[in-house]
Amino acid sequence: MPGLQSNTDSPEPPRAYPAAGTRLALRSTPGRLQEAVESAPLRARVSQWMQLLQETLTDFFEDKDGGGRFAEDAWLRPGGGAGLSRVLIDGETFEKVGVNRYTGGGPIPAELATRLGSTRASTGPVRFFATGVSVVCHPVSPLVPIVHMNVRYFELENEKGERLDHWFGGGLDLTPTYPFPDDAVHFHRTLRRVCLKHHPEYYSRFKKWCDEYFVNHHRGGEMRGVGGIFFDNLRGEDEGGLGQEGLFSFVRDVGLSLRTAYGPIVERRRSLPWGDREKTLQMVRRGRYVEFNLVHDRGTRFGLQTNARIESVLMSMPPMARWGYNLSYDVGTFESRLEAMLQPRNWAAGLPAEFAEDRG
Repeated sequence: MPGLQSNTDSPEPPRAYPAAGTRLALRSTPGRLQEAVESAPLRARVSQWMQLLQETLTDFFEDKDGGGRFAEDAWLRPGGGAGLSRVLIDGETFEKVGVNRYTGGGPIPAELATRLGSTRASTGPVRFFATGVSVVCHPVSPLVPIVHMNVRYFELENEKGERLDHWFGGGLDLTPTYPFPDDAVHFHRTLRRVCLKHHPEYYSRFKKWCDEYFVNHHRGGEMRGVGGIFFDNLRGEDEGGLGQEGLFSFVRDVGLSLRTAYGPIVERRRSLPWGDREKTLQMVRRGRYVEFNLVHDRGTRFGLQTNARIESVLMSMPPMARWGYNLSYDVGTFESRLEAMLQPRNWAAGLPAEFAEDRG
């Protein structure tokens, strides 16, 4: 797909879609899309690229699943904007995957713009524009981790249509439901390589942000997973000369890095045997995932506050989860080893000595 370029690896060519009409395939020719991405204003170019990213990640998850196919829902947001939700249910490898895209906006209260991180919103009427792709994957096997990725672009305008503020955000994080610390090392090393291509401080800066963001504070500061990177409100003029085009390039690489960060983990874990005890732990960790998304996640709150389509807002929820009461695990069990992984660690530096026995 020539219109989708990355500094990490070249995308695979798109496969033919099923003829059953389950998905509205991208109809523009690659050449025309490439021209649009290169020559249009930033808003249009980012929107076009998000469309291409959704196509690429849809193909990636169908390939990795080995049999499942996405169903597609196109929807309109009251007040402006449209979304394209793709969900794969009960596949061979994945119990549920969502690859969602949204483009559009509408009026929002000025105080909401400030809560989103804008420092330049006016006190008068404010309109937002947003485009982005959001991915959440819940595997069948408890030995394959949950993965989440989001890349997005925001603009704020006054009532005259004059741009007040604009920024990029996003991130990529891993939530294991079984202790394979080697997976965390691979995941973080992949993200570190991506970040270092753009800025020497991005990995350490955005890893710390991720470690501090994906936390269930109501659970005593328990991390949702082993982290990754998270960033928001990135403006070109604030990033040491990187500029808005440099940020756009970085965001493109983050979006595409999902394949190299997650694909090898799926390949080496999905066929391993597991039993009821492993599945129970997966259900418990899914419950913690739900708690974070409903209590703390900014994206979920923004969707609920801006009248977005509820099925798409809650796409990240697993099909099944479990909540025990006052759970605790004996030292040395795989459950306790997983809990030990759920704290900030320098995974990119290699396997911590305490996890040497857990090499997968």
